[in-house]
Amino acid sequence: MRPYIFYSIFFMWYLLPANTTFAYTHADTLRGSNGIGRYWWDVQHYDLNIRLDTATKTIEGINKISFTVTHKPHDSMQIDLQEPMVLDFVDLGTEKLKFTKDGNVYWVKYSFSSWNQGKTETISIGYHGAPRIAKNPPWDGGFIWTKDSTGKPWIAVACQGLGASVWWPCKDIQSDEPDSGMDMTYKVPSGLICIGNGKLVEQNGLSYHYTQWHWQVKNPINNYDVSFYIGDYVHWQDTLDGEKGKLPLDFCVLRYNEAKARKQFEIVKPMLQCFENKMGPYPFYEDGYKLVEAPYLGMEHQSAVAYGNLYKMGYLGLDRSLSGQGLKFDFIIVHESGHEWFGNNITAKDIADNWIHEGITTYSETIFAECLLGKEAAYQYCRGEWHNIRNDKPIIGDYGVQNEGSGDMYDKGSAVIHMIRMMMDDDKKFFKILKGLNETFYHSTVTSADVENYISKHSKLDLQAFFNQYLRSTDIPELEYYVKDKQLFFHFNNIVPGFTLPLELSDGTKLREISPSSDWQHVSWKGGYNISFSKDFLIRIKE
Repeated sequence: MRPYIFYSIFFMWYLLPANTTFAYTHADTLRGSNGIGRYWWDVQHYDLNIRLDTATKTIEGINKISFTVTHKPHDSMQIDLQEPMVLDFVDLGTEKLKFTKDGNVYWVKYSFSSWNQGKTETISIGYHGAPRIAKNPPWDGGFIWTKDSTGKPWIAVACQGLGASVWWPCKDIQSDEPDSGMDMTYKVPSGLICIGNGKLVEQNGLSYHYTQWHWQVKNPINNYDVSFYIGDYVHWQDTLDGEKGKLPLDFCVLRYNEAKARKQFEIVKPMLQCFENKMGPYPFYEDGYKLVEAPYLGMEHQSAVAYGNLYKMGYLGLDRSLSGQGLKFDFIIVHESGHEWFGNNITAKDIADNWIHEGITTYSETIFAECLLGKEAAYQYCRGEWHNIRNDKPIIGDYGVQNEGSGDMYDKGSAVIHMIRMMMDDDKKFFKILKGLNETFYHSTVTSADVENYISKHSKLDLQAFFNQYLRSTDIPELEYYVKDKQLFFHFNNIVPGFTLPLELSDGTKLREISPSSDWQHVSWKGGYNISFSKDFLIRIKE
């Protein structure tokens, strides 16, 4: 693949999920906010049962939602199901509940307000339709109905950003995961293998034409992480002697790719050992770790990570860091697996804060590169990724309207974590923070403020202005300096109030630390005009 093709694909990774309009609609608010139909109930468990018709590219099924009343209820319950999918019925026990349609939302009407807090109930939702077909998965997602190179059906779904409600009815907001996990039953054409999240509970033939596959996750799961893979798969198992005992490892690939997959996937065990050592135990021991070949580049589907990097090193065989280090490991295996800690274990309540998923996970690539190649090579890789930063809009998006911030959440978000590491200058303490985040917010949904406050408290750094600069502003600090009369004069341009950084400068023989702010400062300087500044901070230099 030629480099310009790589960059086209790479920028699509960032551009396609970005919301470029600021005129939010009623639908945006319904989807992105915890409104009157959502705030009062908490999902405990989903039990999804669907049948796929490959001839008509349609599905039909029932989703049972078990939930607990946590606040004074409203008489409407919001169920998300995107067009052209159709909701057929909503049952509460033997009662048929009424509902009305409002775009991609169905309002279920009932005397919920008579219920007491703490009450637990289950509703059954029947639905059918032809789910949206993905235009360019995983960025512009939906269902993928394709065939492998032998002509056999290969079916999957990827829906981050677009939302799980593109194919099943649910409470489609990141802040509410099913506390007690999820059961997923797929009826698929006989002769094909169906892989799902978690562990296989049961497989049985329903008829000559269909086989039923029952998968189960015992842990909370993001709605967009719920997925399946249907095809002519082969499967093998392994185990990792992990920090919480034996971690089951499963690998599922197209039959004709088994030999090269076994070689490519050898990275998995040392990668998981590295991540456990640096970020804490794998968060889903009960559900295991699974790597599954997919008909798209990749996705962090919890306990069933999607892999489509064509068995190449780097990003589709190219180094997105341009450092020379990015071709020494498989980008998709590492990045998507890193999400098991940041994105799946720790989940942003609002997609506006998805830098928590993408920025820290992008830094997990640097962490693995350090385990594999050493610190200097890893730092080269990390800094190399910064050339992709566009500064088009803030990393943090607008809250309550289903709006992600800039695609810079990947590499600029990674730079944020790297700079904090540099400011701390204590790796033991730094990795203790990463482990502490995964322990403190284990299986939780969080805000950016939660993460920022945790890091500030445990690093003992005043990071409020730092986070405002890099997460909520598009300006990159510009260090302006000049030398006069054996004095070095310096200050920052383009910064928020209170911003500073501890920067090292060198004349080639000696190091000195300065802390520029918006005000001009000066220090004595006898080192001449050949000055170099710290490479590990995302700043611009102006002489």
